[in-house]
Amino acid sequence: MWWTTSFLQGLGTGAGLIIAIGAQNVHVLRTGLQRRHVALTAWTCIAVDAVAIAAGVAGMGLLIQGQPLLIGAARWGGTAFLAWYGLAAARRALRGGARVADGAGRDGIGPARRTGTRQALAAVLAVSLLNPHMYLDTVVLLGALGGQRPPPERAAFAAGAIAASTAWFLSLGFGARLLSPWFARPSAWRALDAFVAAVMLSLAAFLAFTPLPSAP
Repeated sequence: MWWTTSFLQGLGTGAGLIIAIGAQNVHVLRTGLQRRHVALTAWTCIAVDAVAIAAGVAGMGLLIQGQPLLIGAARWGGTAFLAWYGLAAARRALRGGARVADGAGRDGIGPARRTGTRQALAAVLAVSLLNPHMYLDTVVLLGALGGQRPPPERAAFAAGAIAASTAWFLSLGFGARLLSPWFARPSAWRALDAFVAAVMLSLAAFLAFTPLPSAP
């Protein structure tokens, strides 16, 4: 009974933190719409989340909260990353960085240029590992909630959170194709990029002016 309860609590908490507009989710959504390296992108996000959740629940989350210099570095590094991501999206929205590509599929969806497996892997790793919200959600917050439990319950809580991450990224990546008819128009890509720019720049401003969790 305790295992099921802890698992469901981890599942619900993980879903609440992971299912939100952020750099990772936006990248997976774009990859799914382009139908390029979807499995690689989704499973890389899942693997990164799984390692971060396990580390956080094992005690790293509480350790990080007691390191103000590390938190400060993550804060300002993350602010710079989110601002860069937002400005890149704004430039695509203004210039039309995504277009209906030749040979992109029957629906005509695709980016302006193709990316290889290495570039796709590097992109998803950058979006995941340089994203401070990933660490805040998985290592710090989930780690703090799960790390306070008895050791057997920690594993169940972590398993639930990892299950939420797995279900979400696979659904987002492979389910994005349902939106493909709308995104067959270049104007739709520009609208998406404008939305992404607004969200990422807002997150950058929020991160810059809001203190991250620290040790009491």
